[in-house]
Amino acid sequence: MGSSKKGKAKVAKLPKKKCCVSSSRCKRCPIRMLKEGTLPPGYTVKKRRLVKIEVKGGKKKAA
Repeated sequence: MGSSKKGKAKVAKLPKKKCCVSSSRCKRCPIRMLKEGTLPPGYTVKKRRLVKIEVKGGKKKAA
């Protein structure tokens, strides 16, 4: 009486913290993921390192 699973949920691969500078670009390379648009929201790459973006919330003044 084993339970059968009807498919697994696909878990997104998280990027590496730092680019390993390989010429072929690994699957988790933050630079490659940024270019393809698969980088998780709230992250960007600066100087080959993965950095978290702060979302600044503020009110705009009406002029």
